[in-house]
Amino acid sequence: MHFPENILYTKDHEWLKITDGFAFIGITDFAQKELGDILYVEIETVNETLKQNEVFGTIEAVKTVSDLFMPLGGVIIEINPKIISNPELMNNDPYGEGWLIKIKASDKVGSANLLNSQKYKALLGLN
Repeated sequence: MHFPENILYTKDHEWLKITDGFAFIGITDFAQKELGDILYVEIETVNETLKQNEVFGTIEAVKTVSDLFMPLGGVIIEINPKIISNPELMNNDPYGEGWLIKIKASDKVGSANLLNSQKYKALLGLN
């Protein structure tokens, strides 16, 4: 499994990369492996302001349907259009082309609850 060091992780197996007050959010390599083949993603929260840990959408995979949780509070300003027509991008490139949403972060304090790659690997029992 791959754990880039330049991003942050959540206990719910999502990642985020913060750049200039914006954050790109997706699911981790671990999450996509656990879910299996991803068939569909539903995100109907564009232009909504959500708090940290609120549900912003769902992923449907061969094995299950899972909620997606906001790792940081903010306004969802964009959904990755590529995942709507090619949800398998979340399996093939979870940290790149398979990102889910872009937000305008409003909750800088919430970032204290996020994990670096070493802490995330420890959470998974991989250290």
